[in-house]
Amino acid sequence: MSAPPSNEPLNNRYQLVELIGRGAMGRVYKAKDLRLGGATVAIKFLAQTLLNERMRSRFWSEASICAQLGQKSIHIIRVTDYDLDPDDVPFYAMEFLEGQGLNEIIREKPIPLARFLSLTRQICLGLHAAHEGIEVDGQLCPIIHRDIKPSNIMLMQDPSLGEFVKVLDFGISKLLQEDCGQTSTYMGTMVYSSPEQMEGRELTARSDIYSLGVMTYEMLTGELPVMAETHSFGGWLKAHMHQQPRPFSQTKAGSSLPKPLENLVMSCLAKEPQGRPNSVQDILKALIPIEERFRGAKDLSERISQALHRQAKDAADALAQTPMPVIESPQGIAAIAAIAAPAVHAEAIDDRSAPESGAGFG
Repeated sequence: MSAPPSNEPLNNRYQLVELIGRGAMGRVYKAKDLRLGGATVAIKFLAQTLLNERMRSRFWSEASICAQLGQKSIHIIRVTDYDLDPDDVPFYAMEFLEGQGLNEIIREKPIPLARFLSLTRQICLGLHAAHEGIEVDGQLCPIIHRDIKPSNIMLMQDPSLGEFVKVLDFGISKLLQEDCGQTSTYMGTMVYSSPEQMEGRELTARSDIYSLGVMTYEMLTGELPVMAETHSFGGWLKAHMHQQPRPFSQTKAGSSLPKPLENLVMSCLAKEPQGRPNSVQDILKALIPIEERFRGAKDLSERISQALHRQAKDAADALAQTPMPVIESPQGIAAIAAIAAPAVHAEAIDDRSAPESGAGFG
């Protein structure tokens, strides 16, 4: 970890404590919010090398999307403030998460079925909130994450709630609007990207579903569904487009997993979008009969979700009584979204797919 660049509070509000992550888009510091009694937050700065209008706009979009989605789902990291530092470098504040990256968990061994069902339901709930969309200029616009992978999933423990999930890093997410359905350049992580994403074709929520399929296959088997001959763009494009995933019986998992679950994961991995589930909501529905066979997993997930929803509602009700400024532009000083139950942030490094350190910092 590195020391902060200055001992002076950032904009007379945030006391930077230490550098906790660095990525292509910038760097992230652990900090104390002095206006809120020293509450721990994470501060993300846009990289000095990216201080052009296009990247400022993208950084602003990332903050705005996370702010709105964090209000919709307890399973998405919350952004709470956006501002410029004295050198005109944009930054935003977000909840500080303390936990373990999913990539660290699956690196050790496949995830047991009951735990898998609980985690997957929570991941799907967060992703479903994104796909439902946010309001832009009076219209509801769905969000495609475009980088669903284990290092962007944070697992946290709470004494009363147990294990719960946060989806990180909407830095390359895409608004699905009538005039921006086409993706001209590839952005994502090759190991987990859909064929159409790598080809630069039009994307829908089913692209995220493919990435979810890669990740859930890995969670259950400890292996990737396809393997490139070379770790290159061309190698992974060929693998995702033409290589068929091995049946679970040919992996470390053997034949111990329910066939309906294997069928569901394999359907997410269909090469063409139309062969996959229509939506994450369909995946959640398909999980129900499997969860009913392993009731404890669903009970745990429901208990966590209900408790967290109560916490979020209580925090929202409290904040409704307190006037807060609203973000109007990337240049504005703003407080975004609600600050709900305390949570925190830690690094999660994906050794397969992320050249830089830090989860959700890219």
